Amino acid sequence: MFFAAAIGSAVGISNIWKFTYVAGENGGGAFVLVYVLAIAFVALPALAAEFMIGRRGGASVQMTMDRLAGKDGISRAWRYYGLMAVSGAFLALSFYAVVAGWTIDYFFVAVSSGFDGFNTQQAGASLASMLGSPGRMMISQAVFLGLTVTVVAAGVRRGLEQALKWMTPALFVILLILLAYSVVEGDMRAALQFMFVADFSALNANTVMMAVGQAFFSLGIGLGVLMTVAAYMDRETSILGAAAVVAFADGFVALLAGLAIFPVVFANGLSPAEGPGLIFATLPVAFGQIPGGWLVGPLFFLLMAFAALTSAITILETVVAWAEDYTRFNRRQLACGIGIALWLTGLLTVFSFNAWSDFRLLPFVPALADKTLFGIFDYVVSNLMMPAGGVAVAILAGWSLSAVASREEWGNGSARAYHVWRFLVRYLVPIVIALIFLANMGG
Repeated sequence: MFFAAAIGSAVGISNIWKFTYVAGENGGGAFVLVYVLAIAFVALPALAAEFMIGRRGGASVQMTMDRLAGKDGISRAWRYYGLMAVSGAFLALSFYAVVAGWTIDYFFVAVSSGFDGFNTQQAGASLASMLGSPGRMMISQAVFLGLTVTVVAAGVRRGLEQALKWMTPALFVILLILLAYSVVEGDMRAALQFMFVADFSALNANTVMMAVGQAFFSLGIGLGVLMTVAAYMDRETSILGAAAVVAFADGFVALLAGLAIFPVVFANGLSPAEGPGLIFATLPVAFGQIPGGWLVGPLFFLLMAFAALTSAITILETVVAWAEDYTRFNRRQLACGIGIALWLTGLLTVFSFNAWSDFRLLPFVPALADKTLFGIFDYVVSNLMMPAGGVAVAILAGWSLSAVASREEWGNGSARAYHVWRFLVRYLVPIVIALIFLANMGG
């Protein structure tokens, strides 16, 4: 259950939608190389730190801070990190559910009318039509949240475990089917050259920061989600081994997604550098032209919906677990109540694409002056709360938690590996995250 939840949490829309368009915009091979190195030397140590803290506390993120204060003598002020993490998880899920709803919407479009004969203009018009219809977006958002709430409300064993133990493998199966299709019908040679032949002339400071940021943030480190999942990890599981499996799965899915998507893009003479519209505006054109597109199109958006749902389940579990620890309501009441609050908060994101698309809440703040409400939420979570949470996790595991406590939690694994991890989490991880933070602020 732990591995299904942890991999399901780490593997989300970011691995498929964001990785492919960011890699496409940043030259492919050089970006991918830095991305893989960043997973190994930045994301993996930070992930091990979050697992270590979560298993040692064995509760929701804030309760874990309270327990570690009593058990290991960390400052009680760390509970404010717990509050920030839960708040960030709630805010992230409020807009994540809206974007995830698009995948459900497109799945039904692909099944009902399909993308047959779509050209670039029609695909763009289809996306604009969806974004311009708040009612349509509200329905898909409600369906997605309803599925998420149903699973979490059923509890850890009957809900999370039952759903994730088949949804996480199903995600990989669908991805492998799409990959096999791309081998047969796509331009795999062009995709392999684009993704794995590094053009170092395309490598600059911005590309490096984007690759490192993608490696770190696609895992969702910093918001306490994986920390909450780690509360279900048994004592016999190796911290480093668990982190390595989850980090590998996260990177593997991103690379598989690229190998499934880019051959179709190249085979249809489309550009990989289409930006955020690559999935919703570019691929439907390809699905409308390739043999079997009537089947591959729905399968692809079903994959996207599954990836979004496995992540959303663990994010909601993070918020519900916190509420269970600090209120008297039962799990079902909390899941339903928080789900309604998420839907209402998500309306601010829905209207950011239509009725309020011209509204700017903070025109006097340079970094937020041109951003819609959705843009502000995304910026605050991705550029402020997650980096701050990532640094907090590194400092907590590397400095506040004693070497005796962390070594005890590490278990009987290699002493050399432990010392390498502790050096990386104390020095490299916080420095790199701080650099990403400063780069984002500068952008």
